[in-house]
Amino acid sequence: MGNVVKRGSGELAADGARSLQGSPGALHSELYEAIMSEDCPALRALLRSHPVNQPLPVLASPTSCRVLQTQQTQPITPVHLAAEHRKAHSLHCLLEHGADPEARDARGLTTLHLMLLHWPITSTARTKPGNRIQRLLTDVQKEAMTCLRILCEHGAQVNAQAGDGHGHSPLHLAVRYATSPVLSLLAQSGAQVNAMNESSMTPLHMAAGTLNEEMMETLIACGADVNCAVPSTGNTALKLAVCTVSSKAGRVLAAGLSCIRLLLSHGAKVNAQDQNGQTALHEACLAGREAVISLLLEFEANINILTRNGESPIHMYLHRSSNLKDKTLLAKLLYRSYPLRLTNNQGLLPAGITLPEFHALRESLIKLSQKPLSLEDICKRSIRNIYGERYKHYAKHLLPGKVWSTVYRYYDLACLLQ
Repeated sequence: MGNVVKRGSGELAADGARSLQGSPGALHSELYEAIMSEDCPALRALLRSHPVNQPLPVLASPTSCRVLQTQQTQPITPVHLAAEHRKAHSLHCLLEHGADPEARDARGLTTLHLMLLHWPITSTARTKPGNRIQRLLTDVQKEAMTCLRILCEHGAQVNAQAGDGHGHSPLHLAVRYATSPVLSLLAQSGAQVNAMNESSMTPLHMAAGTLNEEMMETLIACGADVNCAVPSTGNTALKLAVCTVSSKAGRVLAAGLSCIRLLLSHGAKVNAQDQNGQTALHEACLAGREAVISLLLEFEANINILTRNGESPIHMYLHRSSNLKDKTLLAKLLYRSYPLRLTNNQGLLPAGITLPEFHALRESLIKLSQKPLSLEDICKRSIRNIYGERYKHYAKHLLPGKVWSTVYRYYDLACLLQ
C-alpha cells in the first residue's frame, strides 16, 4: 500500500484505451467525453486506438449527446464534434493529430460550414448589457471566434462551397448565421468576398436583402462589389435593399434608408437596371415610399428611364390607387418627368388611374402629357436635372434668387391635380 503512486489522466486514459480495444462502444464514449471535457492528455492517448477521422456514432436526437451503439445514430467525426460545440483545446489537439478539417458530413458540410451553422447568438433583446446572461453570451462568442481562428490557421478552406444544394461559401453562411467579426476574419484568411452561391448571390446581396447594415459595411470594407448584379435577375444590392425596405415601416424603414444610403455613398449605381429594365426608383415608386424616393432622387436617380415594357417610374407610381392620394408626392415626380409618358409599349395606362374614382385625375394627367412645355420650362427642368437635389444649394449661389426660386418650385403642378 505504501508503494501506490498517483497517476495522471493521460496515463489512466492510455490504460483505458488498451482495455477498450475490444469494446468499440466504450472507446467511442471515452473519446466523446474527452473531446467535450477538453481533456487533451486523455484525447491524445485515445487517438492511439481510434483513427482521428473515423466518425463516432452519436445519438441524432438534439436532447441527448450520449454516444450509443444503436441503429438510430448519426455519425460525426471528432473534429466536427469539437467545432460544433466550440471546444477549442480539443479542436486544436485533433487538428495537430491529423484531423481533416475538409471532411464532409452527410449533408456535404465541412468543419467550417458546421461551425458557422451552429454559431451562437450574439445577444437577446430581453437582456441588458453587462448582466450575467449577456456576459455568458459574450464568453460563448469568444470561444467560437477562437475555434474559427484555429480552423483558419490549420488550413481550413475558407472558399469551400457547402454541398447541401445551396452552394453557400463560409462567407454566405457567416452572413446568414454569424456576426461581422466573422466576416473580417474569413476575408483576412482569403475568403472571396464576391463569391456567388447556387442562386448567384454574393454575401453582400444577402446582407442587403435582410437590411443588415453592420454586415454590409464590413463586406464593403473587405472589398465587396456594390454593383455586382445577380445574373438571373440583374438585381444589385441596391435594388434588393430598396425592394426590402419598400415593404417595411417604422424602425425597419429607418434602418433600411441607412442601408440604402450606405450603398449609394460607396458608389452603388443609382440608375442600374435589372433584366426587365427596372431601376431602384421604379421599385420605390411602385411602393409609394416617399422617403426612399427622395433619397434616390438625392443621389440623382433618373425618373425618365423606361423599362423594357416602356414604363417610367411615374407609370409605376400610378399603378397603385393608394399612391394617388398623395398629390404632393405625385406633383414632385411630375415636375421631373419629361416627356411625361403615361402609357407603356402596349398603349396601356397605369391601372390606378383607370379606376372610376380617379377619372378627373386621369383627364388632368392626359392633358398634361399632351401639352408641350415652353422653352422656359424646358430650361428649368434641364437645370434641375443637371444639379439635382444634392447640388441645388450650389446652384443657388450661381443664379439670381428669383430665378432659383422659380426653377426649384417643386410643387407648381399640384394645383392641376386637385
